[in-house]
This record gives sequence, C-alpha cells and structure tokens, in this order.
Amino acid sequence: MNESDRHNAMAQWLWNARERRQPYRNLPDELRPASIAEAYAAQEAYYRLAEPRYGAVAGAKIATTTKVMQQLMGIDHPCGGAIFARTIHASPAKLPTVDFVNLRIESEIALRLGADLPASRAPWTREAVAPAVAGAMPAFELIEDRHAEYKKTEATSLIVENCWNGGVVVGAPKIVPLAALVGIAGRLTTNGKVVGEGAAEDPGATLAWLANHLAERGRDLKAGMVVITGSVIATVSIASGERAVFTVDGLGEAVLDVV
Repeated sequence: MNESDRHNAMAQWLWNARERRQPYRNLPDELRPASIAEAYAAQEAYYRLAEPRYGAVAGAKIATTTKVMQQLMGIDHPCGGAIFARTIHASPAKLPTVDFVNLRIESEIALRLGADLPASRAPWTREAVAPAVAGAMPAFELIEDRHAEYKKTEATSLIVENCWNGGVVVGAPKIVPLAALVGIAGRLTTNGKVVGEGAAEDPGATLAWLANHLAERGRDLKAGMVVITGSVIATVSIASGERAVFTVDGLGEAVLDVV
C-alpha cells in the first residue's frame, strides 16, 4: 500500500463507520497515523469523501484549544478541521436529532471573512488577519462524537475524522473590531435555564493560527467562509424538544431547536 492508498484507507475506515452510525472508535493499529502530519494528509482524503454529501469546504474549525481537552486527547496544541457548505445553518435553526448519532453543542464566536487569507502570504499574525474579517457572530458548533469515549480517543484518529464537526448554527454577523472580541462574554441557556457562561479568549489569534495551519497544507481561507474560534462554554448535550440560545454581549444570539 503506497502513501496515498494508506491515507485513503484511513479516511474510508472512519467514513464508513460514520455512514453506518457506529459508535466512534479509533483507527485500528494497521491504519493508525504515524504522526500528526499523516493524520492531516488523511483528513484531506476524508474531505473528498464528505464533500459529495455535505458540500464543498466553506469554513474552518479549531478543536482541543483548552489544556483540559489537550490532556484528554494527548496532544499539546490545537487541531484544525473543515466546515462543509451544506452544514452551515442560519439562526434560528431547527434540526432533527435523527440526523445525528449523538448531538452535542459548543458555544463559540464565529467570524465571517470578507477577504481571502491566501497561503502564499503566510505567516499570518492577529494584526494581519483583522482587515479580512467582515463580521462576528454567536455560533453553535454541532459535535457528532458518536458516543466516543473521550479518554480513549486518540488525537490522530480525531483529526482524520475532521474533529467530529457536524456543522454550525450561526447568528447574524455584526461589524466589530477584532480586538473587541477578546474577553467578550457569552451565556448559554437551554429551555430558558442558564447552563453556562464564559468569555472568548482571542478570536483573532485563533484565526491567524488557522490561516497558518491551512497554509502549511496549501489551503487558503477565502472570502465568504465561516471560521469558528473555539468553545466559550463547556460542551453540552442537547436532546429532542430542547431549545438552546447562546447570547453574546454586543453580538446578539444564536438559536437552535432540536426536534
């Protein structure tokens, strides 16, 4: 099996498990990526399997941004993934639980790009990416972990399966200075009850990290894309019949009804 075939086999193994709605498992020993770089090469193969179903890559996500999650996954840096066009939902959104094996949500600050951040201009800094941001909005990332055992999940397998992204729900974008998002506060309610509060770290720094991460893979961030910048509030599960509202000071809200 050559290198390309091996990457395709990794992606196909995880894609088949997702299509069959099987509980999440790490890649078997014979397909386990030997490095983070190999995991990302296989993630590219996973995109090719996902795009006919979910549409073209239309954004980017970051995962394992906190020390707790990094320790849990055995990795000392964030991981990146893609958001596909048909999985971007405008708030208020109504989504059926039958579309997911195990739906969880993360409350995040999303950025809408108004200009390209091409790989050819990397490395990017927080200051350099700021003019490309057309707006910021509250967002939910939809996590499809298929009942994974987090303490047993290996970072390389997680990366290949696009860091469990199941889409996003985004509020209406508002034009605000990127620097004003540092420390911006948000609150999550489900069925009218506050279940979490938190503050963003530095969405601009996250955007720069993602632009540089993708540049290493020869990918651009393009105008019109949505970038989510990491969870402000701990991940929560959501069930049929529940309504989640993520409200961010000065940005409005993202609303999700699960049916």
